Amino acid sequence: MATGNLASVVVAVDGSEESMSALRWALDNLRLRPDGELLVLHVQPPPNIAAGLNPAPIPFGGPSGVEVPAFTQAIEAHQRRITQAILDHALKICSDKNAEVKTEVVVGEPKEKICEVADNRKADLLVMGCRAIGPLKRMFLGSVSNYCINHVGCPVVVIKGT
Repeated sequence: MATGNLASVVVAVDGSEESMSALRWALDNLRLRPDGELLVLHVQPPPNIAAGLNPAPIPFGGPSGVEVPAFTQAIEAHQRRITQAILDHALKICSDKNAEVKTEVVVGEPKEKICEVADNRKADLLVMGCRAIGPLKRMFLGSVSNYCINHVGCPVVVIKGT
């Protein structure tokens, strides 16, 4: 296998087929230096974001007896299972291509954390997928890839979904 001049590549995965396509693209098309590293990064949203809640107190109790800490713990446990499934899927793709990668999971707002990790690692390249959403949805929902293109300190390759 030919070697390249990339020392550090970060591939952001979120479990979507687009992000897994981006990982496959990186494995098929990029060549690292012999001492280079490909990092598969997953950003896990904080529990309040994952549950669609704001950090304000939630009035629980009553007949169900569910307390907020139990609710938060259940969400966190569910997120850990989802994160593990995403990493397992990504690592299977890497294994099928005989690629050695490192993985990292961080908690926070995905667009900000992806940029932070790429910058902290002094990545030569960030690779990510992008859902094919229309301009109206993108205007209201925002775009993680668009944010990263404009805020990260390295080149970004976006593998667009269909």
